[in-house]
Amino acid sequence: MTLVEQIKARISQAMKARNTIEKEILRVALGEMQIAETRAGSLSDDEAAAIVRKLLKSNHETLGLTADAEQKQTLTQEIAILESLLPKTLGVDEIVTQLAPLAEQLRAAKSAGQATGIAVKHLKSADANVGGKDVAAAVERIRSST
Repeated sequence: MTLVEQIKARISQAMKARNTIEKEILRVALGEMQIAETRAGSLSDDEAAAIVRKLLKSNHETLGLTADAEQKQTLTQEIAILESLLPKTLGVDEIVTQLAPLAEQLRAAKSAGQATGIAVKHLKSADANVGGKDVAAAVERIRSST
């Protein structure tokens, strides 16, 4: 099931459950995806996930700027809903564990960029779902440890 199909199904469930916040944030995400699909002709799951990440980033920024408690609560709920649409990624500690066999190779790399490249190649071969900033932080942690 594609991400768009999952969102449509969750909108139906939210409507039945009368969950207004979930229904509305999912409709916003779906609308953004439909606009992108209209422009490009088709939309891959990776492109749909990028739209969800863009919405997440926007909500996080707004959350950091708002002082209204009710708005903060709504944004926090929306963030949780949007995050549930994305596949779980490994955290920095989990990435460090995955990269443990490569620790010496990462330390011996000429630069942090080269070490990160080695790490990303290893993680992709293991089909690990990771964020770029988390990989860079894990590599830095490994390179700074002795």
